[in-house]
Amino acid sequence: MDFNNLEYEICHDCDRGLCKQAIGRQDRQLNTYDWLADIPGNAMSTDLVEVQFKHTRKGYYHNVNHLELKKGDIVAVEANPGHDIGVVTLTGRLVKMQLKKANIKSPDDIKRIYRIARPVDLEKYNEAKSREHATMIESREIAKKLGLQMKIGDVEYQGDCNKAIFYYIADERVDFRQLIKVLAETFHVRIEMKQIGARQEAGRIGGTGPCGRELCCATWMKNFVSVSTNSARFQDISLNPQKLAGMCAKLKCCLNYEVDSYVEAGRKLPSKEVILQTKDADYHLFKTDILAGLVTYSTDKNMGANLVTITAERAKEIIELNRSGEKPLSLQEDGALKETRKTVDLLANENITRFDKAKKKRKQGNKNKQKAAAANDKQQPQQPAARKDEQRNDGQRQQEGERTAPRAERLRGKGENQGERKAQQQRPAQDREGQPRGGQRRQAGRQQRNQQPRNDQQQDAKE
Repeated sequence: MDFNNLEYEICHDCDRGLCKQAIGRQDRQLNTYDWLADIPGNAMSTDLVEVQFKHTRKGYYHNVNHLELKKGDIVAVEANPGHDIGVVTLTGRLVKMQLKKANIKSPDDIKRIYRIARPVDLEKYNEAKSREHATMIESREIAKKLGLQMKIGDVEYQGDCNKAIFYYIADERVDFRQLIKVLAETFHVRIEMKQIGARQEAGRIGGTGPCGRELCCATWMKNFVSVSTNSARFQDISLNPQKLAGMCAKLKCCLNYEVDSYVEAGRKLPSKEVILQTKDADYHLFKTDILAGLVTYSTDKNMGANLVTITAERAKEIIELNRSGEKPLSLQEDGALKETRKTVDLLANENITRFDKAKKKRKQGNKNKQKAAAANDKQQPQQPAARKDEQRNDGQRQQEGERTAPRAERLRGKGENQGERKAQQQRPAQDREGQPRGGQRRQAGRQQRNQQPRNDQQQDAKE
């Protein structure tokens, strides 16, 4: 089965008011849902037809030739001069309501529909649309050369290429008479200038808003209503210009979407100037949740302290009690005192200096050891420095000898060394003249003592 060549049909159900004519061509910016399209005879109730052109421009025409038109048909309509090509967006009784909304009262503003567009008309229409971008770029350069403080945002050619509409943005009034002459000589068409605002420009360019969706002015919004900062105040939104401004650098249009609901819900809330009096303290309004109907009061007027959140009905009850001279125990619904939560101190049973005791004990123990060592040094007789060095070396030699030689050998070697040392001291000075003096003698003595353990090891090995 070939699924690529299947012709799918839009599902519709007349019981729910949906039909092909109502939901077709939803990609149009000024699309209007025709909820009367499935009623028999709706299209024949009037000859008025709504036709949309590029972006935000649409008009209303008489179907004088009684053509069978439906939503989405491309038609050729009357223009001044020539004709224009547009798309049918609405037929039937809703067109009369749209006329009232557009405030069109003069019958001269309603022109005629000539015919359904032919292939020749569509070719000429596509040719005109292909010239729009290049014309806009060139017209901007011309306006810049003339020194005009304006920006040409878009260009729209008529379907027969006899007329071009230039949409421009300017903060002040601009004299563009010379510009029109230059543009007419350059493009050889009839020139029409239309000034638009920043909102219309954003709708023509398009983009994505901070909500993540496509801009409302570029999708479905038809008429732009003035937006003021009062809409933000009613909804309790902070007046931050960076957050309240949209892509057009103006206040967001969506600020007006829910302002009526907030105004209606805000009427049920107590006034901000009213102070609630209780037996324990006076409470000032701190913040409000408008849609939820909750109000938060604080005992301090300038900051949040002892915050209590109650309903708007309870706040009004307390206001009535205060007017009659009564003061409730608290702001709670039952009038009982609010239980204050005690903070749990994790170090309540601990001592802050618990880690300092161990340090003190260590310090005291070290001090006792130092005192004991000092007392032992005082009890021992003082010896010369050379004698102390010899004793220290003897101790090292004794530790090394304990690992290798038996105790008897160690004692014997020690006695021999002492005997030699005494004999050397008893020699006359003449015999000691050839011996080294001072540091050389000490170094020789160390080498001799270091070699003694090796001799003891060799003797042990022989035995």
